[in-house]
Amino acid sequence: MRDYHLHLWPHDDAEGPLSIEQLAAYCEQAARRGVSEIAITEHLFRFPQATDLLGPFWQEATSSDEMKASMAAYVAHHSSVDLDAYVELISSAKAQGLPVKLGLEVDYYRGHMDKVSALVDDYPFDLLLGSVHWVGNWRFDELDDALQMAEWDTRRIDTCWDLYCEALEELAATRSVDVLAHPDLIKVAGRIPAHPTEWWDRIAEATKNADLAGELSSAGWRKPVGEQYPALPLLERFLAAGVPLTTASDAHDVSFVGAQVEELEALARAAGVTHLASFDRRQRQEVAL
Repeated sequence: MRDYHLHLWPHDDAEGPLSIEQLAAYCEQAARRGVSEIAITEHLFRFPQATDLLGPFWQEATSSDEMKASMAAYVAHHSSVDLDAYVELISSAKAQGLPVKLGLEVDYYRGHMDKVSALVDDYPFDLLLGSVHWVGNWRFDELDDALQMAEWDTRRIDTCWDLYCEALEELAATRSVDVLAHPDLIKVAGRIPAHPTEWWDRIAEATKNADLAGELSSAGWRKPVGEQYPALPLLERFLAAGVPLTTASDAHDVSFVGAQVEELEALARAAGVTHLASFDRRQRQEVAL
């Protein structure tokens, strides 16, 4: 098993020290849980090199001034870690023999993914996760933010899923990433359409058409929705379409590295998964589960 979605800090932390000791602790925790390889995939918006390049993208969306101000404050809070130092740390860990891959989690910036690609192409990343965490500038998965959660009550659930899938389809079509992380994240707050078949079909088709991998993640078990990403019917669509899979915990501290990996492996095997996707310098290979 692998854990290909790990962060160095909780979202509440603006920044933290970059240290080889933290990476070693992540590897040790992974090994204790039967995980043989991990990928550090810090959020792109953590790095001023990215936020300076992309500018105030949140101003382009139609929304309230309060929502725009919230996104501006969110980006400013998180953008505090030097990208070069991050890459150097993980590259050093790899050179020392730690089973670590160098990655990023890249949000979808509508109309700006060419800039993102130009930036990340200058670095030796092993894999790039593609994510949709916001619709316009509404951060629908910020469960502890009253402003963001109140927005759910002003929108139709079907419309929210439509907008999310549209963004995910656009992101996949750019082929600027390698894996679609938590592909049905829009369900995180437990707001699910009565008949989500249409959206499952769209997500699976977009992933297949772009030749991307999908992510099987235990993180949803820790959220209000109470199920893994993706939902079992979407996982079945991935497998039927031949979409390769990575496995992940989406941990933001060492205690969750490899979280519920045994349950995740059992689910994968029961669904018929025989191989996982592995990445090196953004080249995908298959490894036996």
